[in-house]
Amino acid sequence: DGSCALCNLRHEPLLDAAHIKSDADGGRPIVQNGILMCKIHHAAYDANILGIRPDHEIRLRPDIMVEQDGPTLRYSLQGMNGQRIRPPRAKVSRPDVELLEERWEQFKESA
Repeated sequence: DGSCALCNLRHEPLLDAAHIKSDADGGRPIVQNGILMCKIHHAAYDANILGIRPDHEIRLRPDIMVEQDGPTLRYSLQGMNGQRIRPPRAKVSRPDVELLEERWEQFKESA
């Protein structure tokens, strides 16, 4: 819907289509394999700093939750822990649950 699914940022130059299953892992370039994210959340997702459960809950790695850095970490990342992504209104554009399950398992293994 034109904003980051995590933080609602709407500035188009700061938004990316983040793959749930990467191209390298055989992910297909389809809408259901993507989540619109701002660049910071996209980078954190790709680095397994944050994960998205199949029920759309956002979780951060435990080591990131205890880290103390500054306002970007505190508000942009740690503040997302336990929140839910805002999926697109159109059901056909929502993230594929099976892909989210697979990616969630990868996130848990990396923590």
